[in-house]
Amino acid sequence: MSDTVKRLEQLNTLMELSSLVNSTLDIAEIKKRAIEAAVKLLDTEAGSLMLVDQESGELFFEVALGDRGDFVKKVRLKRGEGIAGWVTEKGESLIIHDVQADQRFFKVADQKSIFTTRNMVCVPVKSKNKILGVLEAINKRHGSFDEDDKEGLLAFANQVAIAIENAILYQELREAFYGTAQILAEFIEKRDPYTGGHTKRVMNYSYDIGKAVGLSTKELEDLKLAAILHDVGKIGIPDVILLKKGKLDQAEIEAMNMHPKYGAEPLSHVKQLKDIIPGVRSHHERIDGKGYPDNLKGEDIPMIAKIIAVADTFDAMTTDRPYRKAMSLETAFEELRNNSGGQFDGHIVNTFIRIFERRESEQ
Repeated sequence: MSDTVKRLEQLNTLMELSSLVNSTLDIAEIKKRAIEAAVKLLDTEAGSLMLVDQESGELFFEVALGDRGDFVKKVRLKRGEGIAGWVTEKGESLIIHDVQADQRFFKVADQKSIFTTRNMVCVPVKSKNKILGVLEAINKRHGSFDEDDKEGLLAFANQVAIAIENAILYQELREAFYGTAQILAEFIEKRDPYTGGHTKRVMNYSYDIGKAVGLSTKELEDLKLAAILHDVGKIGIPDVILLKKGKLDQAEIEAMNMHPKYGAEPLSHVKQLKDIIPGVRSHHERIDGKGYPDNLKGEDIPMIAKIIAVADTFDAMTTDRPYRKAMSLETAFEELRNNSGGQFDGHIVNTFIRIFERRESEQ
């Protein structure tokens, strides 16, 4: 293959892989794709992406491909340690044809992974003069690494840096939004001293259930936010009803039952929140169609709403209320079981109880 043809093929591959890496804001997925792309780009046996711990300055293997990748990814390097540490400190790229003979090589990685590193290209992952980490392509399958390989990997690393920076920014914005939503929920909770911590517990229970039933990353994020905001509509319920120490009369029950609707309606004006509205609006619907506010039934009830319903009711049963003491765990589990198929989705109930009992047995 001529040098010109090789460069063209590498350029086409680089453009294709750069687009793939930058097509997601999930930082874990970016890292995985970056390693797979580096291996493909330079036709190597393995690769690794090491990121800088911004607090300690250490490098840690975030992902590694190859026969023993699970071991390699656990390795951490102190500031300046190993070939990767040198590249991080100097900000320069390296081609090393005989890694084992290089005094900078950190042999522990090979020892832990039972993998022999023969040669490599190591380049900085840098954005705006800030080193985020290093990208390595390890063990060329055919021939030796050359300057074109180094320049190609460096160009790709620049794209990886942009993707990582964007993902970090997105993560920070998302965490800020979640924090704001959590604060709003806590302000609402402060109106009722008997519900302290309710939102956080419902969020954690819901997330555990969602993960166990196989929801996607996006669905889990929607579920988490819907669980945080599930009772936000209570801000529209008068204190005389919300804080009543005895049981509610029929008119008060009807007023209280408006809170899912009160919560969902303002959220509907923010298009980015459209996927969490079903969880907020429908978490008091019942499988048998006797819930509120829309009398949805069975499969018409959104999955995230079914999950929040179980988590919300369990927490309500196992915490003290003005008109009754908290139930024991076993009594609450029995209540959930007895209402499976009527009030609750049976599969979700069984999943939740299994998760909770397993966790209790492990403590």
